[in-house]
Amino acid sequence: MVVSLIDTHCHLDSEGFHQDIDQVIQRATDTGVERMLTIGVDLETSQAAVLLANRYPCVSAVVGIQPNYAQEAKPGDWAAIEDLATHPRVVGVGETGLDKYWDVAPLEIQRDYFIRHIELSRRLNKPFVVHCREAEAEVVEVLQAEAGNGPLSGLMHSFCGGETTANICVNLGLYISFAGMLTFRKNEDLRAVAKLVPRDQLLVETDAPYLAPLPNRGKRNEPSWVRFTNDCLAQVHGLTPDEMAALTTANAKRLFRI
Repeated sequence: MVVSLIDTHCHLDSEGFHQDIDQVIQRATDTGVERMLTIGVDLETSQAAVLLANRYPCVSAVVGIQPNYAQEAKPGDWAAIEDLATHPRVVGVGETGLDKYWDVAPLEIQRDYFIRHIELSRRLNKPFVVHCREAEAEVVEVLQAEAGNGPLSGLMHSFCGGETTANICVNLGLYISFAGMLTFRKNEDLRAVAKLVPRDQLLVETDAPYLAPLPNRGKRNEPSWVRFTNDCLAQVHGLTPDEMAALTTANAKRLFRI
């Protein structure tokens, strides 16, 4: 019997999947992935995520405007995201957050959209998904400020930060999601951080088509490979792969109410 897994973050609308999306989803379900959350980064991809969720029962959508796309958002885009987020196949909002690596949108605009997503999350009672790249201190600042307005429901996606940030996010009630980078041979520091995350706040993802885990690093990633990250996380926590799969699946279902 294959133990079920949930890929909490992928981009199934990506051009890399246009030619074989049916086969990609079939491979995922064949290897025990019972649900895939496909994530929007702007209005167009958010609409595509909902279309995919409508088409495939094993796919759910998360809609939002990713920080690197915040400056490109047109008048009316955010209102459309707010409306789209009420769709029954949408289980979360994002991805949102802050990104100082690419530096394509002013931080103030990114911060404004980050807060909008958190507020939308509260209104709809759907969790938010945080993208953080070289902006840990600034992300934590926003999260701590928003925690003053009420409990937070969300996750740090593809976490690659340090112990301090992980501890703060865990204490704020956020879940921590790990992607293929956890499996990379030189990422011992990240595995050390992962070991400290409480088991009831752990999630796994692929971020497909990006960040393929070992042994497939450098290839186009896909949801069926989430098991490699799950297996690595299991080893870190001293569990069997099946035990970790059961744990992360239960956590994902609790957070996203799926």
